[in-house]
Amino acid sequence: MKTPMNQDTRIALIRHGQTAWNRAKRIQGQTNTTLTCQGWTQAQRWGRQLKPIKFDCIIASDLRRARETAEAINQSLRLPIMIDPGLREQDWGRWCGKSVRELRMYHHARLTQMERSGWHFCPPGGESRLQVTARGQSALLAAADRWPDQCLLVITHQGMIKCLCYALSNRRFLPQEPPLLKPAYLHWLGAAHQALTVGQLNALELNTP
Repeated sequence: MKTPMNQDTRIALIRHGQTAWNRAKRIQGQTNTTLTCQGWTQAQRWGRQLKPIKFDCIIASDLRRARETAEAINQSLRLPIMIDPGLREQDWGRWCGKSVRELRMYHHARLTQMERSGWHFCPPGGESRLQVTARGQSALLAAADRWPDQCLLVITHQGMIKCLCYALSNRRFLPQEPPLLKPAYLHWLGAAHQALTVGQLNALELNTP
């Protein structure tokens, strides 16, 4: 697979492998969950699948599930790994550990109101999507400054990936909008002149066991 060549720094975004909380459909937020055996197997497969792409560095969120994914992928890629807390998942505050089903059952009115607020969605005691986007963009632009004209593999979280890609695609982040991103896919962004751009979303389906 060829990388987009119209930007100075190429950035591939992928989500970490499966955790027990993913399987139970619990909101992880910034909880330090670990990969399941299946999650490790997924990441190892991704490493073999991504090997033909000439990456220069792996950058991962500092949460354990992202770091473990980076380590498993790097069994094939053998690249420097950098850890950046700016790539963490959205902080879900007091709703962390709950399922969306529980939220709809016990906090239905508040959740519905917040979902309609789009970019201002902010769990109680957590952070808004605008805050997540700002720190994610800052982390990627800093990485592009550090590795100009390089190809970076970024391992982060679903909420972060959605915030970054939705912002660059001028999405309003409202419930009635059709889905933009497919699950278990790699997405390309570019960075040049202190700005991020979309290269190709849903560019590569990652093999999952």
